[in-house]
Amino acid sequence: MSDAHDDADSPESDDPLAWEITDSWVGYECPGFDIVHDEVRLPDGTETDYDYLVEPEAVVVLPFTRDGDVVVIEEWRHAVGRVNRGLPAGSVEEHDDDLAVAARRELTEETGYEADRVEHLTSVEPANGIGNSLFHYFVAYDCEDVGGQELDFNESIRVDTAEYDDLLAEARTGELRDGRAMTGLLYYELFGDDE
Repeated sequence: MSDAHDDADSPESDDPLAWEITDSWVGYECPGFDIVHDEVRLPDGTETDYDYLVEPEAVVVLPFTRDGDVVVIEEWRHAVGRVNRGLPAGSVEEHDDDLAVAARRELTEETGYEADRVEHLTSVEPANGIGNSLFHYFVAYDCEDVGGQELDFNESIRVDTAEYDDLLAEARTGELRDGRAMTGLLYYELFGDDE
């Protein structure tokens, strides 16, 4: 797992609000993420500790078929005890020099669809108060079902398509609850290309 403080020598570390790390270690590790424990000194001199989640960067894909429908996934999410409707997503791997390639891979592995082209939409830190997560959003155009998912051992995913306006309606009513899907869909609606 990558060090959460790889950029500790950045200009941000000179900011008067920056915390000084006096000690750091991994308190818990498992496939997919670590929990890091830092001993820190606050700007006013207070010494305390802070625990947070460290995970690889991820790609999230908003995939459109040639007909303009959105390819969605329905996945069991054990932490909330229900099937969750969302967008294909997955971790960036160490050998991924091109995030667009990672987006294409995750789309195909989770849905069996391939895109004619992909374009970067935005990158966000979804919960930087509790983790170092970084999500890179891509829009995939002219997706076609080439057959067959290649799921990880711990994934239970059903593939479906939905009309774009129906997904927006689900976002409006609260039926769509997945944070990654909401961010991608609403960012695209506000700032994306409406091809």
